Amino acid sequence: MPPQNTNSVVVSVGDECVVFDPWGHVADWERVLTSRNLRLRAIYATHGHPDHISAAPALAAKYNVPWYLHSGDFRLVGWGNELLDFFGIPHIAPNAPSPTPIYAGRYTVLPDVQMDVIETPGHTPGGVAYSFPDEKILLTGDTLFRDGYGRYDFPGGCPEMLFQSIKNLRNLNLPADTYVVHGHGVDSTIGWLTQNHELFK
Repeated sequence: MPPQNTNSVVVSVGDECVVFDPWGHVADWERVLTSRNLRLRAIYATHGHPDHISAAPALAAKYNVPWYLHSGDFRLVGWGNELLDFFGIPHIAPNAPSPTPIYAGRYTVLPDVQMDVIETPGHTPGGVAYSFPDEKILLTGDTLFRDGYGRYDFPGGCPEMLFQSIKNLRNLNLPADTYVVHGHGVDSTIGWLTQNHELFK
């Protein structure tokens, strides 16, 4: 789903699943879920930029499930339609389901699957990361990339908050073999970031 380096994630247990940052066309997501015989239970966004939520409202409506976004990014929903135009993706409809707010804390997202929400403002006011401690997986959104970090020149961005959020992720002291999925580009691990990332050492 274009752009190819935007990382969306499906987490499943049995035939139930949740989706993170569903980018692209709704029809593509319907095919993914159908081909894998998955029942969608919820949608989660790391932040409110259109290349991470373009399919979220329509998917939520089709499957009658909530989609979650930190309230700090509610005003970004519908922002950046020019990017969707560029990739030939429909705008988010004004009457589409609104997001449900999500904040820092621990949540049960699927049977026996615990998820920690870590607030990571800076790239956007309401950016969050999602950590699965038992599975040793971290989704950073656009706060942190394998070889860099997110832009802070979009509405609501703040470099000081972004760099502090990266430090906060580092200070979680997650195991070195924790698998890190970034919002764009190549995945990494906590160990790799600790050794190689300028702001994560």
